[in-house]
Amino acid sequence: MRYFLTLVVCSIMAIGCTSQKKENWKIIPYPNSISIQPGYFTFKKDINIVTSDSILNPVIRVFEKKINEIGITISNNSKRLIEIELSTLGLDDTEAYKLEIDRNKIKLTAENPKGVFYGLMTIWQGVKLSNSNAIPCGLIKDKPRYVYRGFMLDESRHFFGKEKVKQIINLMSELKLNTFHWHLTDAPGWRIEIKAFPKLTTIGGQGNHTDPNAPAKYYTQEEIKEIVAYAAERFVTIIPEIDMPGHATAANKAYPEYSGGGSEKHPEFTFNPGKESTYAYLTTILRETASLFPSEYIHIGGDEVHFGNAKWVKDAHINSLIKREGLTSMKDVENYFIRRMADSIVTLNKKVAGWDEITKSGVDKENLLIYWWRHNKPGSLDEALNNKYSIVLCPRIPLYLDFIQHKSHKNGRIWDGKFSTLDGVYHYPDSLHTFTTEDNYSIKGIQGCLWTEKVKTNQQIDFMTYPRIFALSESAWTENNNKNYIRFKSFLPSLYDYLDEQKIYYFNGVNDTLRLEPEF
Repeated sequence: MRYFLTLVVCSIMAIGCTSQKKENWKIIPYPNSISIQPGYFTFKKDINIVTSDSILNPVIRVFEKKINEIGITISNNSKRLIEIELSTLGLDDTEAYKLEIDRNKIKLTAENPKGVFYGLMTIWQGVKLSNSNAIPCGLIKDKPRYVYRGFMLDESRHFFGKEKVKQIINLMSELKLNTFHWHLTDAPGWRIEIKAFPKLTTIGGQGNHTDPNAPAKYYTQEEIKEIVAYAAERFVTIIPEIDMPGHATAANKAYPEYSGGGSEKHPEFTFNPGKESTYAYLTTILRETASLFPSEYIHIGGDEVHFGNAKWVKDAHINSLIKREGLTSMKDVENYFIRRMADSIVTLNKKVAGWDEITKSGVDKENLLIYWWRHNKPGSLDEALNNKYSIVLCPRIPLYLDFIQHKSHKNGRIWDGKFSTLDGVYHYPDSLHTFTTEDNYSIKGIQGCLWTEKVKTNQQIDFMTYPRIFALSESAWTENNNKNYIRFKSFLPSLYDYLDEQKIYYFNGVNDTLRLEPEF
């Protein structure tokens, strides 16, 4: 069932309110079905939350902490009531929720704790962004457009640390984004501790994109467990990426015996797909990774292998593989490798995620999630759709957040004069694609990606992420016919006030003169 937004224009004659500004909700992403009635539920110094479902206690604790920061406490003696119930809604979505708001009580109903969390985030954001600690009376029935609503952070090229990652995850959860794709390994540095191969971090963790001699930076397994638990409390799933068979330079620096060589521009870029020992090595790495991340998927990259596989042609192990398996090209070798590693992942009770280059790998589509990123290769998307793969849309234009967002900016990428504007993110995917009903079944969601070749400080992360992540959240959650860019932009100043409280440095986006681009 699809819910349609009813736009309410307040007037004294229609519903007795005094101003449109006071009557409307301020919230991003905007709910998919919302009706407003006269009056307000006003939050004073305390609130009482009542539920008979103890499974919701962890969800309520997260909400309590947020509401405390606004100066509101939870008290059993308060007459201001939020009543929470787990019950069938008929919305066919575990993330759906319903809010019934009158002057004295808010009733929140959902089928799953996820829906309860998102309903509480709607309440929290409505209160936080209001000028009067009040939210309008009325009814909200809401569920997301996409099941996958993601943000990717590259920490191989530059490392930022757990407090920054937690801050990002917290903001994601407030915006109803539910998947953090963590790019932990690549050519510049290896950022995840693997106990079976300690040199991956002590040696492979050295360096970054701008300084190959920088001290080793990485996440210990204990830190990863802490971050995963923090995310889980906020219903954010973390999908780790262990890049292979390309982008392996840092790993090969630590364990050169598994290297497949590289090219002049990308030395030691690949793992060697001709050695059986390579598969045992990588499976051990994936086994430890799987034990740390409860996510359904492990992302194995699979992209840009041709950048550094020049030495495969003369490698004795690879030539032996070609002869044994009847392969005819280096692409066949690459696909063979992907299938072998996919089999290993399946034995770990996980599924495979990868960039769109692996569409032709032959991995069982029931165990594969394709990330379409090459906006200049729409045929790759068409092929994935035609073969009914599960797909996440994350094209460089407009969803790569390392692209500049304004024509005056210098630090970031441009593609044929195009870049990633706020309105471009907001209007995606409908501005660029017309999908059939069958296509929409394959498309699981959208994701913004922040690669960090040109991002090395927290301030630069913030500037490239905000406010585009706000647009991303609404594009991922709100149905296209319920979106309104003018309304969206009118809410941004209130969100900027919140970012200021968090000491997050953002690009203004509405008034371009208010925030300068950080120097690289």
